[in-house]
Amino acid sequence: MTDQQDNQNQDPAAETPKPRSRGIYLLPNLFTTGALFCGFYAVIASMNGHFENAAIAIFVAMVFDGLDGRVARMTNTSSAFGAEYDSLSDMVSFGVAPSLVAFNWVLSDIGKLGWFAAFIYVAGAALRLARFNTQIGSVDKRYFIGLPSPAAAASVAGMVWAAVEFQVDGGPFAYLVALYVAAMGLLMVSNVLYYSFKDVDFKGKVPFVILAAIVLGLAIISINPPTFLWMLLLVYAASGPVLWLLRKRKRAA
Repeated sequence: MTDQQDNQNQDPAAETPKPRSRGIYLLPNLFTTGALFCGFYAVIASMNGHFENAAIAIFVAMVFDGLDGRVARMTNTSSAFGAEYDSLSDMVSFGVAPSLVAFNWVLSDIGKLGWFAAFIYVAGAALRLARFNTQIGSVDKRYFIGLPSPAAAASVAGMVWAAVEFQVDGGPFAYLVALYVAAMGLLMVSNVLYYSFKDVDFKGKVPFVILAAIVLGLAIISINPPTFLWMLLLVYAASGPVLWLLRKRKRAA
């Protein structure tokens, strides 16, 4: 029997390469799904007038969003699918959900101006996420360009949560709320730099006073979570423009 005949008699299955696995990593995508569900729940809750629950759901989505990427890196389960899924989840939880919560709460009372402000926020979130995805690996990881969408979403949700907590009628402040929501949308697409905290070494040692300050901060937030969480996020949202002005003055001096 010739070598050619021998090759023809070999099992074809042995020469056929095995197809690549089409599965997805479960653990990080579970956290992403949790964030997506929280965003969807926030929309439904706001439609039913449960604005406090809607705001809390957005904060929970923020926690899930912070965990999925870290879990993927810690377990070496990062994937292109996970990155795309995370972006779509962020668009729902930090783009659509906060704008609809604010719209259902008070922006619907001022007609077209209300939905226009809500749309500016949604468009800002979409553009922010698209720009972030195209700049991965090409910018300084210590800073975000523009206000991160989770922080913007929590800033809007925190406002609604604090108002509901203190039984504040948002009707008389509808135009201010519209300006605030639109401003958050514009900050997301701005070129203002925000500290990302990505260079913080959570595995390294820190002075005791740092740990004491963190414990004190958590204790203060626990006194009244809606108010202090909103204040904390307002400080972060304002930090970008303030630092930008300081850097501009320093260059001009």
